[in-house]
Amino acid sequence: MVIIAFNSFPPESSTEVGKRLMQLPPVPPFMTLKGPFLISEVGTGIKSIVLFEFDQTKTGEAMEYVTNRYVKYIGVPGLTYNVAIWLEAKEALNMIGLA
Repeated sequence: MVIIAFNSFPPESSTEVGKRLMQLPPVPPFMTLKGPFLISEVGTGIKSIVLFEFDQTKTGEAMEYVTNRYVKYIGVPGLTYNVAIWLEAKEALNMIGLA
């Protein structure tokens, strides 16, 4: 399974975002981190995406870790984020009895 996290912030918040990023706790051994990947969009600001891969049996622990990770960004001016569990097609088909 994966948790995908998106965030965006204005360029003037980059330094604060970078400081908080460097203070985040390490990713737990049961999880693989991909990213953050960044893009700067004119008129929108900076956006990032992070993928956290983990075994389905660790869903609760994974969500707790990721949620606690993003709470650290609260208070950064203009920063917004969205965190969600995404299913692979096979997992979704299993849920509706088609796999």
